[in-house]
Amino acid sequence: MVVRMRHTRAHTKNRRSHHKMEKPSLTKNENGVSHLRHRASAITGTYRGREVFDAKAQIAKKEDRRKKKERELGKEEKEGDK
Repeated sequence: MVVRMRHTRAHTKNRRSHHKMEKPSLTKNENGVSHLRHRASAITGTYRGREVFDAKAQIAKKEDRRKKKERELGKEEKEGDK
């Protein structure tokens, strides 16, 4: 049987020193909105000066889904009370 080599605390910590988290690199577009690099802005829907998707329509769609879900949950609670 082979005896395993010991790992000193120093060597372990030196190896782990490279495992730290890095801050995400942010960029500001023409409107002054921060977004991740190489990705479209979720607020304005633009990437490199061009509109990639309609952000207002997406936000409105999500809001409608949220309201519909709240209404359904409200109906279920009322039926449960009866």
